[in-house]
Amino acid sequence: METTSSSRVGVQPAEAPAPAAAPAAQPQPASAETAAAPQQPAPPQPEPAQPEEAATAVRAARRAVEGYLRATFPWYGLDGAFSGPRWLMQVGTGADGTVEHGSTGHGDEPSARGELATGEKERFAVVVTVASNPLRRSSDGTGVLEATSVSSAAWLAGSGLLAYSWPGQMDHTLRDDWLDQQTEAAWELADDLAGPDWSTLSLPVDGEPTPFHYRESEFGWVLAGSTKGGVHVGAYGRGMSAYGLGFSVIGDLAAYA
Repeated sequence: METTSSSRVGVQPAEAPAPAAAPAAQPQPASAETAAAPQQPAPPQPEPAQPEEAATAVRAARRAVEGYLRATFPWYGLDGAFSGPRWLMQVGTGADGTVEHGSTGHGDEPSARGELATGEKERFAVVVTVASNPLRRSSDGTGVLEATSVSSAAWLAGSGLLAYSWPGQMDHTLRDDWLDQQTEAAWELADDLAGPDWSTLSLPVDGEPTPFHYRESEFGWVLAGSTKGGVHVGAYGRGMSAYGLGFSVIGDLAAYA
C-alpha cells in the first residue's frame, strides 16, 4: 500500500519563545434557575440508511430463493454431517419457465481462478439436482424433448466443475477455446457412464446407500446418481473428499440463503 509522509504544519521556529500559560479560570456557581431547570432529552437520531450494496444483495438473495421455491421437485444438498457454510447458486429453466435443475454450494465459494492457477486452497462441494422428466413435447409443440437421466446430472456436474477451473499456465484469451473443448469432452464422458473413465462409489442419500458414477481429474471430482425422491443428483468439488459425503433433501432453504 502506498504511503506518504505527513506534513509538519504550524510548527514554531526553534528560537521562538513559548507563550506564557494563561491563568486557570475559576468555576462560577450555577444560578438557582439553572440548577432547577430539568434536563431536556436529546432528540432521537435517525437510523442510518441501508447501503445500496447491501440492499442489492438482499434483493438478489430473495430472487434466488424464489427461483428455487418455484421447483416442483425436492432439492438435495449435503446432509447434516457437513457443518460448513452453505449457499445458493442458480436454477436452470426450460423455454416455458419451468425449473428443471439447480445447484447448491457447500464450503468455500469457488472462483474461476482458484487453486489451479493461484495456489489458493479452495474447499467446496456443489450438489446439482435435476428433475426426473420423461420424454415430453416442447412448449411450442413442434418437437420432443429428451428425457433427463443420470447422464444429465453427470454433464451438468462436469461442466460446472470446468467453470471454476483454469490451468495455471493458460492465458485468459485462450480459456474460452479450452473451455469449449473441455465441455464437449465432459458431455462425451457423461454419455458413457459405463466406460472406463468412471468407477462406482456408494454414498448415503437420505440415509440409504446409493450407487454413484464417479471420476476424478486434475480439476477435481464429479459424481452422478439417482434418488428414490424422483430426481437425479450430480455433484462436483475440489479440496473436499467425495468419499465422506452424504446427501439429503433440503428441508429449509433458509440454511442456504
